[in-house]
Amino acid sequence: MRLVEYADRDMLAIDVANVLAGALETALLHHETVSFAVPGGTTPGPVFDALCAANLEWDRVHVLPTDERCVDEGDDRSNAKLIKERLLTNRASSAVFLPLFGGGTPEQNLAETETMLAPHFPLSVLLLGMGNDMHTASLFPGMEGLDAALASDAPVLTVARPETQPEARVSLTGSVLDGALSKHLVIFGPEKRDALDRAMTMPPEEAPISAVLNNTNVYWAE
Repeated sequence: MRLVEYADRDMLAIDVANVLAGALETALLHHETVSFAVPGGTTPGPVFDALCAANLEWDRVHVLPTDERCVDEGDDRSNAKLIKERLLTNRASSAVFLPLFGGGTPEQNLAETETMLAPHFPLSVLLLGMGNDMHTASLFPGMEGLDAALASDAPVLTVARPETQPEARVSLTGSVLDGALSKHLVIFGPEKRDALDRAMTMPPEEAPISAVLNNTNVYWAE
């Protein structure tokens, strides 16, 4: 893990956008298409606002969520909505979006979605967020099925029903996230910094973020 600290969040957003653009550009030099997994939530929005203007061959970039709430795409809690509004705009509007959830029950199209995603692994570039509880994507501490989702032989996707959340979710599993070729984590505030410090001494079953910290670039601002 490599930790980079910033004086403010605006500076972090601009710098991380440049880092991600560089990682994508490098990947595009070696592959016809590249995969870019990104989180939802409030943290990545400013990064997306800067990254969407990057001068890349976005039509060769396949963007997917690290996880998705099982809600309609028009719902404000939808990660797809945030990604499309904040990232897949400007120059990045030509990127290809790969959804994790298309309606119905979470399990209904899981196998079909896994088949659709399979050609895009390993992930070329991964951007993650982390909660104060040390969850990442939708891998929550203590949730049913976490051990299976963190196993080395886990499938591509898992259905998460954490008791702390109002809806079911579909999430990339630990091995898929950890297998990304270029890994990046953005966190803000003292609580998440403390959570990161704790996670480094805890097993993934208690701190799921620890399953993906090896060789990850972490960016923090107050």
